[in-house]
Amino acid sequence: MLYETFQLAGYQSTSRIPNVDDKGCYWVENENDLDVTLQIPGLRGQPAASLSVLFSTTTVSITAFGRVVYSVIQMGFSDPDDCSFITEDGEGMMPIVQMNIKKRDVGERWGGFILDVGEDSIL
Repeated sequence: MLYETFQLAGYQSTSRIPNVDDKGCYWVENENDLDVTLQIPGLRGQPAASLSVLFSTTTVSITAFGRVVYSVIQMGFSDPDDCSFITEDGEGMMPIVQMNIKKRDVGERWGGFILDVGEDSIL
């Protein structure tokens, strides 16, 4: 069976404020998954080792020292058991969160990662 492969990429804002485009989310979408890199200005100064990521089928939440500090609603459905992340310290004390999001529905185009920033985000 022949599958048509595709790859899309782009930047999105990590802010809830409509006129702010911080380009803090870089995503690359393939047929099976998305690779997402987040640099959220509100996390500046947080050690990368203090951050963790919680995955669900429709959301991603970032915790700092065990407290949810940022969340997003995804553009599509993921398989949370097959998602992964790493964190690292970035320039200017800005932590970097890299995630691999496995799509639940292989081949479905999301056209981005962030549908909306969660209201519980304290940043």
